[in-house]
Parts: sequence; C-alpha cells; structure tokens
Amino acid sequence: MNPKILIIGACGQIGTELTQKLRKLYGTDNVIASDIRKLNTDVVNSGPFEVVNALDFNQIEHLVEVHKITDVYLMAALLSATAEKNPAFAWDLNMNSLFHVLNLAKAKKIQKIFWPSSIAVFGPTTPKENTPQYTIMEPSTVYGISKQSGERWCEYYHNVYGVDVRSIRYPGLISWSTPPGGGTTDYAVDIFYKAIADKKYECFLSSETKMPMMYMDDAIDATINIMKASAEEIKIHSSYNLAAMSFTPTEIAAEIKKHIPEFEITYNPDFRQKIADSWPASIDDAEARKDWGWNHKFDLETMTKDMLEHLS
Repeated sequence: MNPKILIIGACGQIGTELTQKLRKLYGTDNVIASDIRKLNTDVVNSGPFEVVNALDFNQIEHLVEVHKITDVYLMAALLSATAEKNPAFAWDLNMNSLFHVLNLAKAKKIQKIFWPSSIAVFGPTTPKENTPQYTIMEPSTVYGISKQSGERWCEYYHNVYGVDVRSIRYPGLISWSTPPGGGTTDYAVDIFYKAIADKKYECFLSSETKMPMMYMDDAIDATINIMKASAEEIKIHSSYNLAAMSFTPTEIAAEIKKHIPEFEITYNPDFRQKIADSWPASIDDAEARKDWGWNHKFDLETMTKDMLEHLS
C-alpha cells in the first residue's frame, strides 16, 4: 500500500523538490502539497494542492480526514536569519505547527511524521569539529531554540504516546531549483546565481567561515529514506545528525573559478556572521549511516558542476 502523504510548506526550498520526488515515487494523487498561499509554480500545478495555514489545527485536521492522510511532512518554518527579525512569530510558527501534527498522530489520525531539525540546534559551546550526535546544545538563535525544543517534544511524544516521528538535522542546503530562503547558509546558493549573472559576489560571511553543507538531491534522498526505514531501524527519536561536506566561502569560490575563471568574490560580513560562528564546522553522522543506511552522493566538486549546469 502506498502512503497517502500531506506536505505542509510544499512551496519552500526543500518542499518544492520533496513534493516532486514523492509524486514520482508514490503517484501524483497520493501526495497532497499545501502551503499558506497558492503560487503559480510546478508544485501547485503538477498535482493536488491545498491552501493551508500551518498554525490552524482545524484546517490541517480537515485535510488529513478528507484525503485519508497517513504521513505528514511538516516543512513549514521561519529560517535562521528571517527568524531573528521576527522572533515571536518564528517561535509560534515553528513550535505550534509541530504540536498540531504531533497531536494528530497522538489521536491516531496519522501514522507517521517527518519533521526537519537543523544544525542550528548547536551553539557556541558545542564542539565545532565532528560535532557528535549527543553533545552540548545551547543554541543562540530563535530558529535554533525552536528546533531544539521541537526535538525534545518529538522524543517526548514518541516515548509517552508512541508517536512515530522521524527527524534529521539538516546542514546548509544547496539547490538550483528554488532561490535562497533566508538562511545563514544560503550564501552557498546565492553565490552560484551571482557567479553566472554578474561574475562577482559579495559574501555576507568571512572568507574562512567553514560550515556543514549538503546538495539538495542528497537531502531529499535522506528525507525519503528515513521515512521508508522500518520503525525498528529508527533508534533516535529526537533528530539524527546528517552530513555530506564542509567548506568555506574561499573554497566554494575556488571551485566556481574552475568553471568561470573571471569570477571574483569579496567579503562584507553582516549579522549572519555571528549566527554562522555559533554553528559547527563539521558533523559526525555515524548514527544515521549505521541505523538506516544514510550515504551521500555529492561532494563540493560534483555539486558545483551540477549547480552551474542547471542554472546556466
């Protein structure tokens, strides 16, 4: 039996590609995309779409009942840099949308939840290199605080109510299909657009700021694979560390220059530098690799080539 899937926040950076991949996998009619507004995009036009406010429990419950939903992917969130500008709304959206789907699962109205966490759960006191699965977590951003709290609630609902909720801590995600969405790691998306259009880029982080990154294809594979895994394979019910590559703005610029020799990068760090400095430089994701067979396909070289081909 194919799952009947609802994606909340389907028009965002991850939701866009996740929707298309899940529709290919399980059939268009089995994947209901939803978002706060109806835009003229592939996600909206290529299959069932509903307008839903992630903060409205009754709307979500109605969709779940009408479409006989089994699995919910909750992708709606306010990202790191955007959340700093509107902390109260970020907390409201990131937390209450999660409670809504957890409570639907607790009431046995859905079977399985995917909820994304982030490397933002770590903070300045976390070991920066090879950040372990279990470590000090003292996030210093609204986004990180909401994600860390969400992890604890996911674990609680699993332990106390038996809710099947699965989660991964995404590193910075790089995609050609949607423009940057207000995250601190989004320089690594924007740099490709500017390299092709202007042959130059002003980076809002300093040259040697090293952060964990992942190509969107790998992130989508990880998301689908953790949901496909058997319940017995999922040993961590807060959120799994996930990794692929780590690099600095200097390193990605050098890789782009191999394809666009005239490309130049300059640096003008802003408020996002402080956010980046509080995050890990590299991640240890041995648990995800061991428990449910996670494995990445793209490194900096192959990702850069693929990004430039698609965007050109």
